[in-house]
Amino acid sequence: MITLHKTIEFEETYPLDRIGRRDDLLFFDIETTGFSGEYSTLYLIGCVYYRNGSWNLVQWFADTLDAEQELLLTFFEFLKEFRKVIHFNGDGFDLPYLLKRCRAHGLSYDFSEVDSFDIYKKIRPYREVLGLSSLKQKAIEAFLKVERKDLYSGGQLIEVYKDYLMTHENFLFDLLILHNEDDLKGMPLILPILNYPDFLEEEFKLERQELISQPDIFGREHRSLRLTCKNGFSVPIGFSKSNSLVLLEAEEEKLTITIDLYEGELKYFYPDYKNYYYLIYEDKAIHKSVAEYVDKEARIKATAKTCYTRQSGLYLPQFSQLWSPYLQMEYKDKITYVSYDPCLLEDPGNASTYIRHLLKSL
Repeated sequence: MITLHKTIEFEETYPLDRIGRRDDLLFFDIETTGFSGEYSTLYLIGCVYYRNGSWNLVQWFADTLDAEQELLLTFFEFLKEFRKVIHFNGDGFDLPYLLKRCRAHGLSYDFSEVDSFDIYKKIRPYREVLGLSSLKQKAIEAFLKVERKDLYSGGQLIEVYKDYLMTHENFLFDLLILHNEDDLKGMPLILPILNYPDFLEEEFKLERQELISQPDIFGREHRSLRLTCKNGFSVPIGFSKSNSLVLLEAEEEKLTITIDLYEGELKYFYPDYKNYYYLIYEDKAIHKSVAEYVDKEARIKATAKTCYTRQSGLYLPQFSQLWSPYLQMEYKDKITYVSYDPCLLEDPGNASTYIRHLLKSL
């Protein structure tokens, strides 16, 4: 086994104290001869860590196939100095792979004494809202407007490693080592993506609500509600996301949400329809205690779909039954409405709940 160690420049592009103490953090990446932990082997582990005011890179390289066990022993003993491992999709590949190789060698090591921080899993819930084409590292780099050239893929280097085992040529060794080093040095380039879960998961405070009026495609005035929110976090690259009723726009520390309001008539459906009659000519339901005074030809027993009364006003949409009483356009509509009153969102708890509700809907 060959061990390489040096201090490196490791740009801190994200506040690492949000993850943990620097001395507790271990960034790592592995290189293997295949995807299966049962039928391939590990040949390189690279780690970046912080000690004595400097960032350090250590790499353990299996210069022979027999060196894999020593590689595993050295890495897991080294791991005992840390409390959290940081990686990209390591929960899906690197960690399970290492455990399988440990079992293959009869080693009882595991990751039970450290926390796992997977950048991939952290950002996965936000792929749609951020409009990421995929969750591959290159897609995240493109979103962040980061340019990094990979001369070789991990798959191409499998053949390079096989050639190295036969020849032990220095230039092949350098290719393998430099690829792993570049991957680890490149990790800070995607760390800013963690600002997005920070920004979207923290509770927002409503700073301003504004009723705006704009003409629709027919020239009729249409009213919307614009909410301006902050929570102390910010994003490096702005983004927007919308559905049929809501537009979300994030720029630096500000989140702006524009909600289409409904102005007109909606229906309030009574829950206990068996106690109501539907008035055919008036298109509404009334309680049976009152309906007995109505001509029988003008009434029928209400059903769930006809047990309503109609109300006109200006309404705020909700995508699940957040607040009640609520109104609907039709009985089984998923989108419901509550009367819009500025006082509703002036309550900090209501504002925070509704903003979280809108984010979830997107």
